[in-house]
Amino acid sequence: MEFKHTSVLLEETIENLDIKPQGIYLDGTLGGGGHAYEVAGRLTGDGRLIGIDQDEDALLAAGKRLEPYRDKVTLIRDNYANAAQALAGTGIYGVDGIVLDLGVSSYQIDNEERGFSYRYDAALDMRMDRRQSLSAREIINEYPEQELTRILRDYGEEKFAKNIAKHIVAARKDKPLETTGELNEIIKASIPAKMRATGGHPSKRTFQAIRIACNRELEVLQDSLDGLIDLLNPGGRLCVITFHSLEDRIVKSIFRKNENPCTCPPDFPVCVCGQVSKGRVITKKPILPSEGEMAENSRAKSAKLRVFEKK
Repeated sequence: MEFKHTSVLLEETIENLDIKPQGIYLDGTLGGGGHAYEVAGRLTGDGRLIGIDQDEDALLAAGKRLEPYRDKVTLIRDNYANAAQALAGTGIYGVDGIVLDLGVSSYQIDNEERGFSYRYDAALDMRMDRRQSLSAREIINEYPEQELTRILRDYGEEKFAKNIAKHIVAARKDKPLETTGELNEIIKASIPAKMRATGGHPSKRTFQAIRIACNRELEVLQDSLDGLIDLLNPGGRLCVITFHSLEDRIVKSIFRKNENPCTCPPDFPVCVCGQVSKGRVITKKPILPSEGEMAENSRAKSAKLRVFEKK
């Protein structure tokens, strides 16, 4: 299957990166290379782009797309959580800009065999990095009912999390659940008919939640942003595109903490905690897609871009 993915908020991201032609840039979620292609095309001389992705299919597709700029591009298969180590392996210890385009790609959703979508009957997988052992199958068949409830409630904001988890556990007592189709049927049976008639596909929230848990998406984001800010050279910018409130909340909070890390009580006349600001938040409110982009690409509707600039 051809790797197809339309980069969201492309122009806005490139504009906010404030690209220096001879700078060094990191795309930590390379995908099909849409953002990376635009960055690489603006580089001259010693300018360099490092692209990281944990999905082998994405790296192969991005490599083809970035072929015109191969002398300026280095591709690495890894998780952006390991960006500092990956960059150090190439002799790079600071960059002038970083892009994170979070979530799942259109290719991953549309590729039936990857098991990300409730629209196809496929093996329960959902791994972005197929080298990892944990898949959706293990989560569905092995996690305790209480933990399944927590995942569906917290990561999917699913109102019927407890009932869905109860039905999953009951069904797997007869035999292990193997396919997305089986999971769809369980979800459908767990949600009242009048509720299934509204709010889109009944499996949407559950599939999102299982995918996030399988790939540890929120933990990786939470644990990585401080380190990515530290990787920036003075004046460098970190641009993060999120697709749901849980991600956006983490980015907003960590950006704010890095701008104003002081822990002193508000009534203290001077700061005594010693915490120093790492920079400033460029986007006091997130940048949203235009009406035109949302009309052309429905997956852009929930996207938000936040930007942080290093001191």
